[in-house]
Amino acid sequence: MKTLTGARQNEPAKGVWGWIIALFGFCKRIAAIFIFLAVWESLPRLGMIDPFFLPPFSVVIGTIWGMIVKGEFFVHLAASLKRALSGFTLGFIVSVSLGLLIGWFRPMEKFLDPLLQAFRQTSALALFPVFILFFGIGEVAKIAIIYWGTQWPILLNTTAGVRNVDPLLIKSARSMGASNRVIFFRVVLPASLPYIFTGARLSATTSILVLIAAEMVGAKAGLGFLVFDAQQKFLIPRMYAGIFLMSVLGFTANYILLYLERRYTSWKQDLLPQH
Repeated sequence: MKTLTGARQNEPAKGVWGWIIALFGFCKRIAAIFIFLAVWESLPRLGMIDPFFLPPFSVVIGTIWGMIVKGEFFVHLAASLKRALSGFTLGFIVSVSLGLLIGWFRPMEKFLDPLLQAFRQTSALALFPVFILFFGIGEVAKIAIIYWGTQWPILLNTTAGVRNVDPLLIKSARSMGASNRVIFFRVVLPASLPYIFTGARLSATTSILVLIAAEMVGAKAGLGFLVFDAQQKFLIPRMYAGIFLMSVLGFTANYILLYLERRYTSWKQDLLPQH
């Protein structure tokens, strides 16, 4: 009875230590970011860099806070999120579907690969005038250019994921009488998920980069528009505020996808060698 009571009393202590260790690990991972921000804050204040060209980080944060108070921040963020998510979602659906088909049906891969490789080498920004020519300067052109830029990492990684499925898994499934449909959905698709998530993370970053260029033409709101408009008007703190917010947006998107990858591909950890 004593032992049981003692064990129960130790459980909260272990939980507290677990939280402390996790917090310490998190601080270690983001230490470089804090050092960078401290340097950014210090250099203009020490006169080592002209504050007009690089305002202190606290001034940039103050600018962002002012935009939040006025409600302007949410207008720009909502416009950018709508465009980025629309282009990314469209690219994800089309590219995953096409990548699975190309990887599963080898004749289709041989037929389409030269064309896809030619298209892949064409820069999204170089095609922006073409999209404007066809779709005008409205939302459709912006979403289309984001879609074009984001589809390739997902498509190529999905195709590679299907091609690299362990043949022994497929042979084992066939030996147990599984049909091609069952093998595709129960073996090939789950085994390809790590590759799909890697492509999605690369595409999420690309969607933010392309978004900047897309919002510099014919936009009245959005983080890219904010950066371009501030640069034209020499509102330097405002310009850095837009750049910082886009970095935070890309950082957040990357870690959301990383969390989803770890959640839905947790079986990968069981395959790693135990030390």
